[in-house]
Amino acid sequence: MRRYLLSRAWQSALTLVLATVVVFVGVRALPGDPALALAGEDRSPAALAAIREKYGLDESWLVQFGKYVSSAVRGDLGTSIRTGQPVSEMLATALPVTVELSLIAIVVATLLGVGAGVVAAVRRGRPEEWVANVFALLGLSVPHFWLGLVAILYLSVATGLFPASGFVPLSEDVLDNLHHVILPSLILGTGLAAVIMRQTRSSMLDALSTDFVRTARAKGLRPRTIVTRHALRNSLIVVVTIVGLQLGGLISGAVVTEQIFGLPGFGKMTIDAVFQRDYPVIQAVVLVTATAYIAINFAVDLLYSVIDPRVRVAGEAS
Repeated sequence: MRRYLLSRAWQSALTLVLATVVVFVGVRALPGDPALALAGEDRSPAALAAIREKYGLDESWLVQFGKYVSSAVRGDLGTSIRTGQPVSEMLATALPVTVELSLIAIVVATLLGVGAGVVAAVRRGRPEEWVANVFALLGLSVPHFWLGLVAILYLSVATGLFPASGFVPLSEDVLDNLHHVILPSLILGTGLAAVIMRQTRSSMLDALSTDFVRTARAKGLRPRTIVTRHALRNSLIVVVTIVGLQLGGLISGAVVTEQIFGLPGFGKMTIDAVFQRDYPVIQAVVLVTATAYIAINFAVDLLYSVIDPRVRVAGEAS
């Protein structure tokens, strides 16, 4: 087990280093000059030179990268070119919004997706499976932005059940916070629930047709025990993989949902930074996203070894 963990930790660290290099080079390869965006109407050579000197844009990429890495190691992600605010403070304000939104969405999607997938597999060929497949198809086909607008129109404007926009921090009022977050979380989780449902159904069908399940039935075990303790557990590898990958995607991809519901999260900050060529913010956003993906994948690898000991044994042998 120890060797398995060290191997995964080394791979994660190497991936993070490579991601840092790619992010730094990719951001500076974007078209446009941030000095021009900051100069406004005064685009004289002297003003542009002063801006580049102030933010270190006149230095070579290698020097800029060295300063960026040394500062990032100390927890200093720089200062926003657009607002003059420390990037770490901007992240501390925006990231909790997106993380909360993503976590609630992933919990809702997992409960709905796994439950519907198990029902569709156990009740194969019956009305329950058809209903689950129809809802999964709708979840995969209907765009989030359209579903969000419809939800605002009917659940916020028409009935007033949920607020149409805005956000209340969790530290200020828990109930009011959930009141603002639950609707966008449901919208964000619908598509993911459909993906989880389809994958769970497929894995469950494979597990239910295996020899050990037939043996369990021959022994006279209760159907519920066979489904939950044997078939479902052996299907969790695929489910954990999908949930882990989608959680990382939700953290970085909740842009549209945040824009529709007016949430001050990661998405709005990212869009503003890209349009303004705000290098420090863009680098921080992508670096945090890459770190989240790597951390989630590492956690998924650990869950693999807990769910299926064969994975752990194979990792130690390699």
